This record gives sequence, C-alpha cells and structure tokens, in this order.
Amino acid sequence: MDLKVEWLGRMRYREAWDIQRARHAARDADEIADTLLLVEHEPVLTLGRHARDEHVIASPAELERRDIEVIRVERGGEVTYHGPGQLVAYPIVRLRELPVLLRPFVRALELTMGDVAARYGIEAAPRPGYPGVWIDQDGPAPRKLGALGLRVERGISYHGIALNITTRLEDFELIDPCGMAGLDVTSVARELGWAGPDPASSTRVVQQASDWFAEDFRARLITAVEESAQQRTGSQTAAAAGV
Repeated sequence: MDLKVEWLGRMRYREAWDIQRARHAARDADEIADTLLLVEHEPVLTLGRHARDEHVIASPAELERRDIEVIRVERGGEVTYHGPGQLVAYPIVRLRELPVLLRPFVRALELTMGDVAARYGIEAAPRPGYPGVWIDQDGPAPRKLGALGLRVERGISYHGIALNITTRLEDFELIDPCGMAGLDVTSVARELGWAGPDPASSTRVVQQASDWFAEDFRARLITAVEESAQQRTGSQTAAAAGV
C-alpha cells in the first residue's frame, strides 16, 4: 500500500494546517500519493464544525497570557486541546481509490491509537457512540486517551487524531473536552505513573509513538479495505435478493 509518511516535528497549528490543505490539494490533483502527516503541536485550542464557544472555559485574557490561540477549523467534532507530548496524525487519503468506506477508515484510525497504547502495555479501545479511544470504556470510570475529528472533502480525508502520550492534562481544564463537561482525559504518562511531562524532551517521545502509529496504521488500513469490500459485497447481495 502506497502511503507516504511525513514527520513534521513540533509545529504551530496554523503552519501544519496550511501543510494539510496543500497536501490535500496536491492529492486531489494526483500530484502526490496518499500521505500520513505526523506532528506535535505547540499549545492551541481547535473547535470543530459543531463546537460551541461556551465549551471554551478559559477567559480570553487567560488564553492570551498563556499564548494559546483558539482556531475554528473544518473538521467534525467539538473543541479539543493540542500541545507538547501529544501525537497528532493527519491522514491525507483518497478513500475511493483504495477503496475504503468511511466507517472502516475511521475505525482503522481508532484501532491504530489502541495499537500504539498497547505498545506501552495499555489497553485502550473505541467506545460506541463516543469517537476516539478510551481506557475502561465499559467500566464505571472511562478515561479518554485519544480524540478523533476528521473531514472528507472531494473524497479525500484530512484532519485526524490526537493521542495523549506525555501531554499536560491540566491544559484540558481550559475547555469542556469534546463538548463534555467533566470528561476525564488521560495520557500514557498518567496511566503508567510516569513523572510529569518535560516539554523539552516530549518531541522525542512523540516521534517514537509516531513511528509506531505509521507502522500500525498501514496494517489497519489494509484490514479496512478488506472490510469495505465485504460490506459492498453484502450490500450488493442484499440488493439482488430484494432485501
């Protein structure tokens, strides 16, 4: 499967956003292959198409003091935080060419986050009705480890996922994460009892996680293509039978 992987390092959100849109346009023009962008962001809040301003709890003055910009973007979903210690992945993939249906593609992204968590010895999985990956998703105290917010335009995906490795969890207190007041957001560091995140060294940790994500996503994408083919066959069989 031809999937180009680009590690962008630590980068401010708007710069990576411009790169996303440029790669999306290039993929639409058949100038590049499907591409997976991997990045760690400087602190920023992003609001998806359905996000409400009141889910940003922090005052404008507080955000300005901490140099945290608020940006409304095209992706689905609500408000989220990006910052050092968090792996962000943006798949620029032409779905119909693989071909892969949207739901298996989304599931591939979620399961890949779970695969990366498993490399740290953490069990994380999708939670029905709640995008992303969760720990103890069916238990009394579910904790969100990774978020998902995607957009598909002209048949090509962009935006993507955010997985907390050594992220400063206190920064999620600036918002109602995913529009859910009181949501318990966690990280690999918290779950494993690591010492507090060191912003100076977080990029090295995130880059290791990005290598794992790229490897595991390729495998999950192959499975998603197979699942899509099975779903199409089932739909065609049902249609032929008049079901």
